[in-house]
Amino acid sequence: MRNMDVHLIELADHPDAVDAEPFAGPDHPIRRITRAKAFGEPWTEADSARVQEVFDGLAPEWSGNHVEPVKAAPISDALDRGRVPIDGAWLEVGSGTGAGARVLTPVVGSLICSDLSAEMLRHAPDLAPRVRADASKLPFPDASFDAILLVNMLLFPVEIDRILRDEGVVVWVNTLGDQTPIHLPPSDVIDALPGAWTGTTARAGTGFWLTARRSF
Repeated sequence: MRNMDVHLIELADHPDAVDAEPFAGPDHPIRRITRAKAFGEPWTEADSARVQEVFDGLAPEWSGNHVEPVKAAPISDALDRGRVPIDGAWLEVGSGTGAGARVLTPVVGSLICSDLSAEMLRHAPDLAPRVRADASKLPFPDASFDAILLVNMLLFPVEIDRILRDEGVVVWVNTLGDQTPIHLPPSDVIDALPGAWTGTTARAGTGFWLTARRSF
């Protein structure tokens, strides 16, 4: 274990951690979009429509290619070592075709899956309630959840902060590490969330996880 700075602790790699094959390096166009939206660039109706169209088209392929154990490994390791509220109320934002739900449903207190893409939700297994929603304006009351999981997902920090309970945890996962197209490193997630946060991170499978909590 080592302190990356006063706000972020890096744990030892999981024994099964491996480097991802080169896929989407720092010049990938979605990187700029991911960072820009996390740090306040407006999310427009055109953005929403474009992303929905792309992921609706990807849904059939996604349901077969994005559920293998090596990609689920960071989620499982976060549950094991990230000091998360296992028995609490969970929300997965950008739940896709159910890779996260397959890991969470057997162990957490309750789970709701949300995604912008209707086709992604249609291809997901019936393991938890599924809600079609734009992550920039989620249809949930303030302080609704003890934990929020985001796997390879755009970050809308103000909205995540709004629906998370005071002692809640944000679980951020990039399943291909820094080769993930929709990628933010742990330090950027901590910086983007409103107010002061602390985090713990580690590598597992081909990716990494971060658990982030408010600092009081």
